[in-house]
Amino acid sequence: MAKLFSLREHDHYAIHRRLLNEQMVRVLKAIGYDVGFCSGKGQYLYDRDGNRYLDLLSGFGVFAIGRNHPALCEALKSILDSDLPNLVQMDVSTLAGILAERLLAHVPYLDKVCFVNSGSETVEAAIKFARAATGRPGILYCEHAFHGLTNGALSLNGDDIFREGFEPLLPHCVRIPFNDLVALEKALHSRTIAAFIVEPIQGKGVNVPDDDYLKLAADLCRRHGTLFVADEVQTGLGRTGRFLAVEYWNVEPDMVLLAKTLSGGHVPVGALLTRKWIFDKVFDRMERAVAHGSTFGANDLAMAAGIATLDVLKSEQLVEKAAQTGERLLRAFTEMTRRYEFLREVRGKGLMIGIEFGPPTSFKLKASWHALEAARTGLFSQLITIPLFKEHKLLSQVSSHAGHTIKLLPALVISESDCDWILNGFDSVIAESHRVPGAIWSLGKNLVGHAMQAKA
Repeated sequence: MAKLFSLREHDHYAIHRRLLNEQMVRVLKAIGYDVGFCSGKGQYLYDRDGNRYLDLLSGFGVFAIGRNHPALCEALKSILDSDLPNLVQMDVSTLAGILAERLLAHVPYLDKVCFVNSGSETVEAAIKFARAATGRPGILYCEHAFHGLTNGALSLNGDDIFREGFEPLLPHCVRIPFNDLVALEKALHSRTIAAFIVEPIQGKGVNVPDDDYLKLAADLCRRHGTLFVADEVQTGLGRTGRFLAVEYWNVEPDMVLLAKTLSGGHVPVGALLTRKWIFDKVFDRMERAVAHGSTFGANDLAMAAGIATLDVLKSEQLVEKAAQTGERLLRAFTEMTRRYEFLREVRGKGLMIGIEFGPPTSFKLKASWHALEAARTGLFSQLITIPLFKEHKLLSQVSSHAGHTIKLLPALVISESDCDWILNGFDSVIAESHRVPGAIWSLGKNLVGHAMQAKA
């Protein structure tokens, strides 16, 4: 496979244009990200010329323990070498039982686990479990939420750009503002809502709730007979400096949804953790033993990846490290907001950090900002991510469509020198953005040209 990859790497963009997603190739070429990555190790990526990049996306969070961690690779190799009785179907998995034990040890107020293949599938399962357990049809979700792109998960997506062209979606799904207890209580009053599914910290924008929001939201849900479901697909398993993000607010959800990090980055896996009484409403008799499931959900490779990932998180103290490293970065970025007009706010927990830009106060910079925003909302943030990539070898992305926030989701294994690399890169690029005219604003003109062509 490595030889096949090497032989075909140089024409992989052409293959994708012809057979896969041509628009993605166009995007990569337009912004200059088409460098041809050839290898990855830990927090780093390497292109075909041997240049090293610090990956601040970590595959949208799946590589929390870093790419190709030796303990994970060894676990997967051992499965392939062991001739285990995988996916017998008319049996139950030993490794799934072990992984369930280890997950629930971290979340002792929950009792049962259902394994699936992805974060989206955990959301689909949560919708079904909530409706079965409560006998109610309604599902509450928040504006700006992201819960996945399969049909049910998409029905809970708070960004209309993803929903466009696919509606009508599931009925009885109700959108409310995030961090708004009044709106939540009003929606719950009908007593038709099975579950409120919420990200403790929203991935699109890195929106952090008020300190009392999640605790009071959970209390409101229980008072109205509604299940409180924490979608920790992105925030869970150490990302925020806690095993679960809800631990910051002492919340005990009725269901917790996990994926991404649990995979180790190689074998997709999702896990729904829930209370026994909810689980028993779905699987309430022998005839219902297969009322919900997934063919590959508890396959041995996925279970081994999950077990190995939990082992690495513990042995390398990565949850604690994420808290410490994140605190350093948040403090340094917050200090930058006092020096740069374009920097509006920095927020997050652990190594889930949002850096938000906004209109400046000085007339010259404000005119340049508005010229870009008139062409396409959120275009300014690309003026930051592109030179970060090209000049400083930092791979990052704007956190939402037409958004002004760059999200950092690096591997939890990043070092102190990596933090210096991040901070020096951002400091340099943001400083350059305050020079008008300048190289960044020349780039801005090119981006405006691309935006106008896209509109044509």
